[in-house]
Amino acid sequence: MPSPRDPRLSDGGNGDDAGGVPQGGPYEWWQRGTELLERGDPGAAAVLLEHAAQAEGTSSATWEALGRARYDAGNFGGAVEAFGRLVDLSPGSHYGHFALGLSLTRVNRFEQGAEHLAMAATMRPDRPEYSERLRQARATLRARREAQEGTGA
Repeated sequence: MPSPRDPRLSDGGNGDDAGGVPQGGPYEWWQRGTELLERGDPGAAAVLLEHAAQAEGTSSATWEALGRARYDAGNFGGAVEAFGRLVDLSPGSHYGHFALGLSLTRVNRFEQGAEHLAMAATMRPDRPEYSERLRQARATLRARREAQEGTGA
């Protein structure tokens, strides 16, 4: 992952100020972060988006982008945090529930993940990927229960 001083994170490659904060402000950090995310550099995107989220803690768009960057970078615990904040800010966000559910399953919290996946599938029954991921989470839970019952645990 690039450091906050990585020239890709600043305008024109001029670097950051002495405090390690990228040049610009929250909107510019969000713009550059989402561009990096779209170009396939989620680690660098997360650095900028974390600054944006700290500065603009109530921006749903920022928390969504930060969650995506963290998830794509393999930081599933961080993705749970970001998508959880997104759902807190926007309880009606079907994507927020879906992404939070996926992230929870990646950190082995399948019951909680299934709840959020069910919410997303209920909100958007036209999205087959929501139902499919819900089926997968429920199948995992069922298989784990059956395995526990089989061992007498």
